[in-house]
Amino acid sequence: MFIKKKIVKKKVDPKKKFIKKKICKFKPEEIETIDYKDVNRLRYFITERGKIIPGRISGAGAKSQRYLTRQIKRARQIALLPFVAE
Repeated sequence: MFIKKKIVKKKVDPKKKFIKKKICKFKPEEIETIDYKDVNRLRYFITERGKIIPGRISGAGAKSQRYLTRQIKRARQIALLPFVAE
């Protein structure tokens, strides 16, 4: 009447690494302090070629990355940042 079930132990794969969840670099209060006039801070988020660094590399959350992108584009419009590398 009783059916025996096989007990299977899960093996831990040594190749699998623990991936730490990324936290947004910017605190929600600090998002407003990113300004298009602060060129030194914005230069950190663009490559030498002038491309905007994606959020997965820069460590910014989705909302912060959208805000950051908007500020970089504003700075480009008034010629504080270059569109492309020279």
